[in-house]
Amino acid sequence: MKIILLGSPGAGKGTHCKRIVEKYGVAHLSSGDILRRERLDGTELGKKAQDFMDAGELVPDDIVIEMMLGAIKKSGPAGYILDGFPRTVIQADRLDNALSRAGEKIDIVLNLRITDEVVVSRITGRRSCPKCGAVYHIENLKPKQEGICDYDGSQLIQRPDDKPEVVTRRLEAYREQTVAVVGYYERTHTVYHIDANEPLENIIADVFGKLDSLVASQTCGSD
Repeated sequence: MKIILLGSPGAGKGTHCKRIVEKYGVAHLSSGDILRRERLDGTELGKKAQDFMDAGELVPDDIVIEMMLGAIKKSGPAGYILDGFPRTVIQADRLDNALSRAGEKIDIVLNLRITDEVVVSRITGRRSCPKCGAVYHIENLKPKQEGICDYDGSQLIQRPDDKPEVVTRRLEAYREQTVAVVGYYERTHTVYHIDANEPLENIIADVFGKLDSLVASQTCGSD
């Protein structure tokens, strides 16, 4: 399966990607995680992206496109789920063109819909492990020991782009650019809208139900 997961910052893309990867075996290609890894490794892409990420701004299209197309080429036969990409219509168009040249296409776009109020509460309460990348929440997903990562004992931090003023800018940037991506994919009839304000288990059941149907249709089509 070739899946795109869309949604504003804080909509739960990372959580749902993890569940999808565990069930279907696809590769999780997160633009944010890959960019942060590039930054920590000191690569040229990482250096170019660092200032934009720390300010909570969108990284320019050319940088993201180059990075994500490279990651897609390295993904396995089970397919992949794109998390945080494409974020602009330009990125979506470039992705479609690259896939078309390879005789491929996106199977489904899952769009998580959520209110700004819920987003702000979720993001500003997040705490991350700077070493392993594990994510916690001060109310909904607490570590066993306050402020300490369960996996490696590192001191948890609040990422610069998780602070309230940055979250507000990220939501504005999302509305200005990424919302148009939903419209782009709606024209190809591949978008499935999901109410991300619902309890987690309800959302997961909705997502799995849709993907199970997709898997079944692909299996029948290959017979």
